Amino acid sequence: MFVPVKAKDGQHLMPTHAARARKLVKRGEATPYWDNGIYCIRLNKEPSDRDTQEVVVGVDPGSKKEGFTVKSEKYTYLNVQADAHDKVAKKVEKRRELRRGRRSRKCPNRKQKKHNLSNRDRIPAGTRARWDWKLRILRWLSKLYPVTHVCAEDIKAQSIERAKQWNQSFSPLEVGKQWFYSEVKKRWKLLTLQGYETKEIRDRLGLKKSANKLSETFEAHCVDSWCLAYHTVGGSDIPDNTDIFCIAPIPIRRRELHRQNPRKGGNRPRYGGTTWDGLVKNTLVKHVRHGLTRISGFGKKGISLYSLEGVRLCQNAKLQDFRILTRLNFNYRSGFSSPE
Repeated sequence: MFVPVKAKDGQHLMPTHAARARKLVKRGEATPYWDNGIYCIRLNKEPSDRDTQEVVVGVDPGSKKEGFTVKSEKYTYLNVQADAHDKVAKKVEKRRELRRGRRSRKCPNRKQKKHNLSNRDRIPAGTRARWDWKLRILRWLSKLYPVTHVCAEDIKAQSIERAKQWNQSFSPLEVGKQWFYSEVKKRWKLLTLQGYETKEIRDRLGLKKSANKLSETFEAHCVDSWCLAYHTVGGSDIPDNTDIFCIAPIPIRRRELHRQNPRKGGNRPRYGGTTWDGLVKNTLVKHVRHGLTRISGFGKKGISLYSLEGVRLCQNAKLQDFRILTRLNFNYRSGFSSPE
């Protein structure tokens, strides 16, 4: 296990072994901290060496699950399996239906606007959410490791003739992919491989890919992201780290004008919101009884707390029952224990 290292001035250094990290913390030469479930250290002195090696992130996109691997020539530092961000499109469609329905009722609504998006260069909301999620993961990984390259598996869209039947702006897949590539090139060196090329690398190394794409194993998606990283920086042809770190986007319930279904008497109370009394949803807290939990909502009885795996623990927590730690950028279902 390797621990990400940051210098006093914020520069990201090469990760160090867990045993050395323990010694640095014990001698007071480093301060430990957590970054979304990853144990890291911050040096309290000038590092002995600031030279960094080439570190690549292999990206294996998918419709339901995605794989990310952080690797240098010698070591594999982290394998991440992420749930795809695939629920925004349906939310946008439902929001449009509710807005149109309010226009025929006596309730607050805005007037219909002129449709002016058909000829504008834009990315659909669902497509933007999918590819921006990948970009957010890359930015998070670059805050842990000195990432220099990104190698992504290039995915092909439907043909133009077929795409015209269901989308006026060609293929959302192609539009989102090109936007993602342009954003990656602004910060890292981008390399792409076709799907059959990834398979050739996997077969040459004798690695197997699981048929169950939804399983939380290294062979489901991270084996492809590891092959992409291996193709970029080389190294041993046998994966030295097959542990995975599973994450998922946070399902934020923002404020809505009212609930979708009315109660008795036709009443539609307002619903949702992300803040209450200075607290923000999805804040990591340490409860006196439940330990590390996250705030998921606010009700009449108190504050609702969920486990990091998504299981509701209580709905009546009080402010004096927990200590606020930090905001979470995503949910993580499995993590690495502290090397202490």
